[in-house]
Amino acid sequence: MFTKILIANRGEIAIRIIRACKEMGIATVAVYSQADKDSLHTALADQAVCVGGPRPEESYLNSQRIVSAALATGAQAIHPGYGFLSENAQFAALCKQYGIVFIGPPAQVIGEMGDKEAARRLMKQSGVPTTPGTDVLPDAEAAVQAAKEIGYPVMLKASAGGGGKGIRIVERPEDLERAFRTASAEAKNAFGDGRMYMEKYLNPVKHIEVQLLADQHGHTVCLGERECSIQRNNQKLIEESPSPGVSGEVRARLMEAAAKAAKAANYVNAGTVEFLMDSAGNFYFMEMNTRLQVEHPVTELVTGVDIVKWQIRIAAGVPLDFTQADIHLQGAAIECRINATNASRVEFFHPPGGPWVRFDTCLYQGCDIPPYYDSMLGKLIVYSSTREEAIRKMQSALCELVIDGAANNIEDQIEIVRDRRFRAGDYYTDFMKFFRPKS
Repeated sequence: MFTKILIANRGEIAIRIIRACKEMGIATVAVYSQADKDSLHTALADQAVCVGGPRPEESYLNSQRIVSAALATGAQAIHPGYGFLSENAQFAALCKQYGIVFIGPPAQVIGEMGDKEAARRLMKQSGVPTTPGTDVLPDAEAAVQAAKEIGYPVMLKASAGGGGKGIRIVERPEDLERAFRTASAEAKNAFGDGRMYMEKYLNPVKHIEVQLLADQHGHTVCLGERECSIQRNNQKLIEESPSPGVSGEVRARLMEAAAKAAKAANYVNAGTVEFLMDSAGNFYFMEMNTRLQVEHPVTELVTGVDIVKWQIRIAAGVPLDFTQADIHLQGAAIECRINATNASRVEFFHPPGGPWVRFDTCLYQGCDIPPYYDSMLGKLIVYSSTREEAIRKMQSALCELVIDGAANNIEDQIEIVRDRRFRAGDYYTDFMKFFRPKS
């Protein structure tokens, strides 16, 4: 087992990983930017190293400086968290080059699954359900022809995409060429890769993902599903497990498909297979995320499995000590992402409390919120024996949460969990299109 791990991230996920390491008796090294010198994760780690300026490319995306910090402090492994370098195959390869263990899948797997079109093609070949679509399209003219064959509406997607970038829904032939060029340009700017492919646009659908763990000894275990259908601009707002729209029979098929996907990709460590599911329970592969997910806590609460600790153990070569037969989803867990709508200073902060209520955050009273990073202030997570009770608990916790000085979406989240469609579990990815908050 490792004795020292460097966390190549910031904010709440860096703190989550530090806590797991402390419980395992592993020393930690935090890296931070100049903007984060007073951030909570730097105080909680055993060591902290400044790796550059405030902008991500100067610090948290600077592979060489992060690896240098690991070598200088004697860290044997690097945990990338999510975002930043977590799905960067070159970074994973650089770690290996310098004898540092990357806590995640091998670089080759990250590269293969990061190419969304190639991943889709592999899944289709492996018998995992996929939506009707194309391989990489050479140009807008080819997209026009493909759309005629698939039938409108269609969805253009960046091959190297993620985070909702490089995606366009096209409902009319006259809009396709422009949509192709703008989406390709957006993808080129965001990922350095403007390649596009096309899928049939399905609506209404649910966004369902399956969490899995795969060790270095050929064992793969799926930890049930998460419902992630409430999104704004393709960014998730609320996640829950288990999904209110997934039956036991569909859950078994989802996990079978996810395990098949992991085997096809020769996957190792924690990963998530994402699917689109229609109202009849038919589901289709969307993508595979080769990292820890923001919403992993809801899975931990309903399964009792600490995913972060198992990421570390798997990277150290420890085999899973449980099988698929040991996984039983108990109760219901919900997570609300609390996002800032501007960068500011936290004047007053009061997190909610009570049994099975937690707020994962890096906030403290008087802290500054830098303008350079993701807008998420924290994740409010609740658990109860039933979904109905979990919803009431979440509503109560949201009403108790106070973050003064930083405009945020707490009131919107309260209105969402009060919405009749959410409470009934009868909601799809177009939920926010028809959501009208009272504020």
